Amino acid sequence: MRGSRRCGARTRKGSPCQAPAVSGKKRCRMHGGATGSGAPKGNMNALKSSMFTKEMKAERARFREMIVESKELLMKVERS
Repeated sequence: MRGSRRCGARTRKGSPCQAPAVSGKKRCRMHGGATGSGAPKGNMNALKSSMFTKEMKAERARFREMIVESKELLMKVERS
């Protein structure tokens, strides 16, 4: 037990957690190493805004592409 790997999480004080890590994982049972810990897939309870949903990320990527294309088009028009 003494020589086992330690949890890599930080406590509220900011010091490293001294609990042993779950075998095969980097965290202890209290910091996410336990089976079934964490929110279920598709959990909407913690969603506060739609800024980081897949749809919004894809939309922002499309906007970035449109801006780049627009800048390139403007550069071509200015050259001619």
